[in-house]
Amino acid sequence: MKQQTITIDEVIKAFKNPPTSEGEKLVRDAFEFARDAHGDQKRESGMPYIHHPLSTAKILATIGMDARTVAAGLLHDVPEDTPETLTTISKKFGPDIAQMIEGITKLGRIKLRGTKEEHKLENWRRMFLAMGADIRTVIIKLADRLHNMQTLEHLRPDKQIRIANETMEIYVPIANRLGIGEIRGELADLCFMYLQPKEYQYTKNISETKLKEKKLYVDKAITEIGAALKNEGITTIDIHGRAKNIQSLYLKLQKHDMDINRVFDLIAVRVIVQDVAACYETLGIVHKKYRPMIGRIKDYISLPKPNGYQSIHTTVFGPDGRVLEAQIRTQKMHDEAEFGIAAHWLYETQKTKGWKSYFLPKKNEISKKEVEWVQQLKEWQEDLGNNPEEFMEGLKVDFLKNHIFAFTPLGDIIELPEGASVVDFAYAIHTDVGHMTIGARIDGKMSSLDSVVENGQIVEIITDRNRKLPNQDWLEFVKTSNAKSSIRRALKRAQEVENEK
Repeated sequence: MKQQTITIDEVIKAFKNPPTSEGEKLVRDAFEFARDAHGDQKRESGMPYIHHPLSTAKILATIGMDARTVAAGLLHDVPEDTPETLTTISKKFGPDIAQMIEGITKLGRIKLRGTKEEHKLENWRRMFLAMGADIRTVIIKLADRLHNMQTLEHLRPDKQIRIANETMEIYVPIANRLGIGEIRGELADLCFMYLQPKEYQYTKNISETKLKEKKLYVDKAITEIGAALKNEGITTIDIHGRAKNIQSLYLKLQKHDMDINRVFDLIAVRVIVQDVAACYETLGIVHKKYRPMIGRIKDYISLPKPNGYQSIHTTVFGPDGRVLEAQIRTQKMHDEAEFGIAAHWLYETQKTKGWKSYFLPKKNEISKKEVEWVQQLKEWQEDLGNNPEEFMEGLKVDFLKNHIFAFTPLGDIIELPEGASVVDFAYAIHTDVGHMTIGARIDGKMSSLDSVVENGQIVEIITDRNRKLPNQDWLEFVKTSNAKSSIRRALKRAQEVENEK
């Protein structure tokens, strides 16, 4: 990948919301400090070292981060690679920026060398402790890692493989969990390119060939949808086509015996409208224009994905009867789909325009819902203590696996990882409900306790108040750490009571 020199002016222009004069001064001061600190240092590519923090800062500005976070991105390698210290940075730029950089320095020590679970455990603990302390630290680290992956060609092949594995193991799942689709997609494609070069090239060739065939068709659909919406009085902010990233396409092809003709969302038409009401009106107009495919409508607005993603997806028979996916969302939903939790800063800056907005939002001023899972993981980690195997197993299931939503008969939403059982559902309601479970109905039909709960199902848990203890055999099929730990604690307490008799 050919590297181009980036200037501080380009970083300033990259901000989704132009910074205030104070914010711009902060960013420029940070650049000058970093440039002088790094001096004549060079990257493996031969480029001046300052090119890397500038690139990191530009990525942060592009996804909507505020001036202080961008400034921290410019300074993130200074304490590690130059004589300048965190103390100096704190005095010059404030303790908040210094704390972000200290967190980044700690995360920089993550290295997946070998396959020992204890090494992975320690790496994940550092990552989640950093997230719990200040989510911006991890966002900066994602931007830093993205630029490192973009320049990976300059390293030795063995280093390329190690760093790509590390990125796929840690950073791609984190970007996905934080909802930062733009960074997740590019990181996944770059990892795919280095880890599975033959499969990458094969998929890329298929994608490029099909995209050329579909371009005229998609352009026609965009024109027709735009005209139909205009005739119905719907104001569109934007209508555009978006191709599926290479790694996601490969995974989709694997599910369909590598048949590209069975992948309906290779390129989707995205319709951005003004508000939620317009989203549903647009869905109706699109279905009036094109016949919808039965069972292919997904409403992620009324039921968002666990990482916050919202949109309506529908698959229709578009121009000339060819299958097409349309995605309908508001601008805010679109920004959150692309930038995830980083969009928080984008909208906070918009709300505080005209004031010293680069001071907002302050540390940890993220909505409770957006980082609730981070706090849950910290509490769960403390509860597990030092059991590496259980930590890693729970981590992969509870936090990095795709999640689904199911409902109680009263309409309460229960979030579970894919593959979770009826008993996991029961314990997600309440520990006592889990202990007393004797049966379940899924969508009105009696089901076994080891039945897997699917997205959107209504699950009724049947309990017996006389039952106080769970079944030891449940440990063979429950998936969530919550269910496992609750069952084990109850059985252990019962055994202790029995021994005291």
